[in-house]
Amino acid sequence: MQNPSAASTLLPTLGLAGLAFGLRAIFNSLGRWQNLEARVPEFITLALAAGVLYLAAVYLVERYRLDSPALLIVLLGALMFRLAVLPSAPSISTDLYRYQWEGRVQRLHINPYTVAPATPGLRELKDPRHPIEAGRTVSTAYPPLSEWSFSWARTLPAYKRLYTGLDLATVAVLLALLGALGQPLHRVLAYAWNPTVIVSFAMCGHHDALAIVTLLAAILFIIHRKPAVSISFLALSVLSKFFSLLLLPICLKRSRAAYAALFAAVVTVAYLPYLGAGRRLFAGLSDYAAGWEGNDSLFRLIRAAGNSKAQAELVAAVVVLMLVAHALKNRMEPLGVALFLFAGLLFLSPNAFPWYFTWIVPFLCFYPRAPLLLITVTCVLGYAPVVAYAAGQPYRDSPFILALEYAPVFGWLAFQGWQEIRSSRMESRNS
Repeated sequence: MQNPSAASTLLPTLGLAGLAFGLRAIFNSLGRWQNLEARVPEFITLALAAGVLYLAAVYLVERYRLDSPALLIVLLGALMFRLAVLPSAPSISTDLYRYQWEGRVQRLHINPYTVAPATPGLRELKDPRHPIEAGRTVSTAYPPLSEWSFSWARTLPAYKRLYTGLDLATVAVLLALLGALGQPLHRVLAYAWNPTVIVSFAMCGHHDALAIVTLLAAILFIIHRKPAVSISFLALSVLSKFFSLLLLPICLKRSRAAYAALFAAVVTVAYLPYLGAGRRLFAGLSDYAAGWEGNDSLFRLIRAAGNSKAQAELVAAVVVLMLVAHALKNRMEPLGVALFLFAGLLFLSPNAFPWYFTWIVPFLCFYPRAPLLLITVTCVLGYAPVVAYAAGQPYRDSPFILALEYAPVFGWLAFQGWQEIRSSRMESRNS
């Protein structure tokens, strides 16, 4: 393939620069707001506007062959957008307050699987400036590697810097993956400029960045045929967040059975310091699964069919297992199967908070499916319940807002599915 000429890339490169300028202006505005709880409608409006500019940028990258100046714009933009919102307070999501509390617990050598913020005798661990409102009676639901990461920092800015650094490391791993597969490096924009990614990590400091970067490293080592290192990184990803367990059967099918023992060994070693919790080791995760439901889509429809929450969870779990079986049967490649399974998990999950959608964004660099790009933009509507919650009301989703968030996405997916079926039938008739 010939390199694109300067004349053919000038206009799209200028367009990319203009979109970067617009995104920087939006993130600068968001970064100056210190109390987003009081400005959630304005936040959502600006985030959606950023999403429009982002989708236009993805179109330019996919439509035109770009050169080095455009890649420099992509990478500088990724850095500038994050720096713009990094100083802001994480008020749109208070998960950082829980991370900080659990970090204090571990520095006192207390098992975080045995205590909760409301546990008597732990008053000195509370920060009156950052009260923990949700899950006060629930022990941690996070796996060990995430727990360790909570003890690495002490202040809220330090947590944000930590997870933003891991987010930027994800950009580097994606560049390595694109290079290994011979794909244009500019496609990293689909992740690097995604507003939900930037809000989730640089603004809110969610720890998912740790699980995502280790998962992508596992896939990179699969491509480089280093199965032992790959399965070890997959274990680290699972030890950061359990979502990555979905890929374990896929990875084990591509390697020898002995690597299952390696995976088990890494996970076991990580849990050893916490085994004193006994049966309470997964109590927090169980309580979270039983008590929480938010920003869900297909799961809500399953419940609307007359199922209890437990019945709906069983149905959703069976469907997810069917998706895994389908991926195994069709021997899908790792990046494609990750997008397929994580998208299915998020649509079927009882909880699909906006930052959960960061799990599908890296794989859109390789498979830029338009409906899935769209959900990474509209998922910002999932922050709408914060308006009522900040006023002391229950955290409750609006069916109207959920319809705005998901209906265009599912409509688009259904249309694409119908087109594929129609095309397949026409091909079979002509053959």
